Amino acid sequence: MSRYLTPSKVALLCLISIYTEGVVPNSAAIHVLSFLVSCLTPLDPGEPGFSSGKWTKQSSVSIADLEEGLSHRPSSIPGRSIWDLFLRKAWSLDSCDALEVFFTEISDMLVKSRDEQMRDRDQGLAPETGGMRLSRCSPLGAFVRRAQLEFTRLQFHDSVKLWKGFVKYRLPTYWMWARRNPSEDHAPIDINLLALSLETDSPLAQVAYGTIDESDSEDETYVSTKDVERLLEFQIGELQRLGGRVPDAMKTQLERIVTAGVTLPNLVHYLKFLDAWRAGDYPSSFDNLHRYFDYTMRSRDRSSYQYALLNLAILQADFGCYGEAVSAMQEAVSIARESHDMNCLNFCMSWLYHFGKAFPEHMKDVQNTGMLGNEKEGLAFLKAKAKETEMWSLLSTTLLSEAKLELQKGESLASSIENIVRASHLNVTKNVALSMGPQLLLQTSLYARIGVSHLAWLNSETFLECYASRAPFEDYLKNTFSSCQLLAQQGRYKEASARMNDIAPEKLRSLKENQLWTFFSGLMQLRRQIYRDNQVAADHLLSQLQSIQLPDTDLVLTLTLLTIEYTIRKGNHAQALSLIEQTAQSLHHENFDIHTQIQLLCLKARVLDKTSQPQRGFSLAMRAASIAHRARLLPDLCDAVCALAAVLLSLREFHAVAAMLESVMPQVLEAHDAALAARAYSLLVDANMGVAGCLRKAADPAKKEYMNTALGYLDCAYDQFEELEDIRGQCEMMAKKATVMQLSGDLVLANDYAAKYLDLRKLGAAEVV
Repeated sequence: MSRYLTPSKVALLCLISIYTEGVVPNSAAIHVLSFLVSCLTPLDPGEPGFSSGKWTKQSSVSIADLEEGLSHRPSSIPGRSIWDLFLRKAWSLDSCDALEVFFTEISDMLVKSRDEQMRDRDQGLAPETGGMRLSRCSPLGAFVRRAQLEFTRLQFHDSVKLWKGFVKYRLPTYWMWARRNPSEDHAPIDINLLALSLETDSPLAQVAYGTIDESDSEDETYVSTKDVERLLEFQIGELQRLGGRVPDAMKTQLERIVTAGVTLPNLVHYLKFLDAWRAGDYPSSFDNLHRYFDYTMRSRDRSSYQYALLNLAILQADFGCYGEAVSAMQEAVSIARESHDMNCLNFCMSWLYHFGKAFPEHMKDVQNTGMLGNEKEGLAFLKAKAKETEMWSLLSTTLLSEAKLELQKGESLASSIENIVRASHLNVTKNVALSMGPQLLLQTSLYARIGVSHLAWLNSETFLECYASRAPFEDYLKNTFSSCQLLAQQGRYKEASARMNDIAPEKLRSLKENQLWTFFSGLMQLRRQIYRDNQVAADHLLSQLQSIQLPDTDLVLTLTLLTIEYTIRKGNHAQALSLIEQTAQSLHHENFDIHTQIQLLCLKARVLDKTSQPQRGFSLAMRAASIAHRARLLPDLCDAVCALAAVLLSLREFHAVAAMLESVMPQVLEAHDAALAARAYSLLVDANMGVAGCLRKAADPAKKEYMNTALGYLDCAYDQFEELEDIRGQCEMMAKKATVMQLSGDLVLANDYAAKYLDLRKLGAAEVV
């Protein structure tokens, strides 16, 4: 097929010809022009609601699309629609020679050039008046000029092939045209066959045209090289913007194009590279990347070399070759500086910053050179350069990175919110849709940290409802997991599992996204099995999750903290202490998170409490509470208060524990964390029973009041443990309830609660089996 012309473009030229003849009324002109421009303008994958189906319509307009768009639009000729005039124009091209004449004369639709006007004036010719002419620089004028130029470049056999394609393209409208134009000669293929009185199945027609029939089973699509380039550019843009892999339907279409013999551009190698990369096929992705840049560098004089190194570095990092990735990125930075390619340079520096946050041990050489400076200096540099070059996406990402850094270091909460608001304003005013996912994800994390869980949930729902269709799939996956975490900590496991399972399997064809989905789903299942005391399932899930090597430090720490909790529940306190120490030592300055520090301190205090050394955890709990209070992390503060309460209970400070826990219970409940609420209620039970025990008189009304209060808190704690499906917690609360009833002298209820305790133990054992 030709480089540019296709039968559908010939049809569009016919429609433009009708428009310039002045037979399109003003009422239909806007519709016709909109239809033409939508078929001729470049693709914009970022356009809201854009789909690959629109590419198909844009690359090759079918005759059905033309009929749908024109049949209901009246023309200036009474009784005729624009569709009728289009058919008449299309069927006026009744031979290959008529097609040649048509392309020769389409320049008459254009305004004459300056040289032509001067030549006419010198020859004494009057300027042409009347009739519509297209500006040579308008979208329609440029298309007409390009089409005429490309037709003159066609060799004879290519022009014949174009004519045959156009004959087959318009053939479905033959009977419609013949019925509306009965006075004209009706030649379904070629007027010359009619002049020679030959049928379409005659030997001469078979030699010239072969089998051209509406019922032909061959579904040949006429696609030009230019259309293939646009197709590849669109697919590459979609893969880079949203992630994922090439759809099977698109692979089939590309294979059909290759079979048709169309010359494929170099971009096909880059598309194969992206697809192999997403599939986790390192050798194929590496080979296709080299092949693409080997071809492009021949024609672009090494101007793409820094982008080759940039892609190579990202590829190496994704497959765990971190040293090679840093070396390639450093070389890309050097070449981008030499060539003054600021866009590439800024992206490289941004990548190095985020890579250093994830893998600080591999960035020592870069840090020694002083390329990035410290974290704040690097972010300040990126912000300044992003503003200079008007790279709004980079500026938004940098503002979010600065907000995340301040949040992790426990610095000003107001400053973090300010940076998020600035990034949000930038995303809205500059239409940076790709940054909405990270922004809302960071907002969700911030609200969860300060204990406003309903706002965290609202942000996740806002993203999934408004931005999911235009966001990278990885952002969609992380936001979905964030909302599932909020559901799981309330014990709503079925809803969380349903959300994760609602993700279509075809979206998980990329290796990275598939691993993320597996990891997220496994984390939720592991937490549930830990609460249910199903050690066999928990050990199996834990081994599977630990075998998934993810570069995300936050996810690795989440699994580590869950592993420590599981080890504590198993009673292996020595191993739990060892894991806590190892995790604390593994935290670098670059990936330090104050939230993780507080959790480690609280876990260590809990381990010491479990090993009958609660006083040793006093300083740990106080330190955790002080850090959480200074950083305004309310759920962590409540957790630290619970750890401190356990220490004070061992010191028999029952009144202080009750007063302290009751003061934070509103914040505990607002966090919507069933595990934290259950632990707080359980400690309140112990505190009230301790106060009651300090009252020596058995008939003291205050003693009975404290015991009744303890019973109320027992019911609350049991309800929270039941929501979590925590069998051990339910058994503990039921045992405490039986003890309280026995101390109250109600032996019947004490026996009932003891029986329920045994039933719960049996139920837990049955579920494990």
